[in-house]
Amino acid sequence: MDRLTKRADFLAARGGSRVSAGPVLVQARDRMDARAPRIGFTVTKKTGNSVERNRIRRRLREAAKAGLGAQARPGFDYVLIARREAISAPFPALVENLSRALKRLHK
Repeated sequence: MDRLTKRADFLAARGGSRVSAGPVLVQARDRMDARAPRIGFTVTKKTGNSVERNRIRRRLREAAKAGLGAQARPGFDYVLIARREAISAPFPALVENLSRALKRLHK
């Protein structure tokens, strides 16, 4: 999966669908093309200091590899917005929450 890096892409995803997945909010936007799905991560300062934010980001990145890999559709942009609970949530539960969120997004 490719990464979202530009602010304009994050803002465009904000206008798409969104689903709450426990410790993560998932936003998705259909780009209407056949390219590979892209993913972006947002972890605000409200979630903790820089060490905690980086740890949350690393956990989300690995959970996205495990949970979104097969379910992510081509032509979609996904943005994962972390909440504070993402740092202490069990990893299997985090992966399961992301998988369930994608199923609800693509209904």
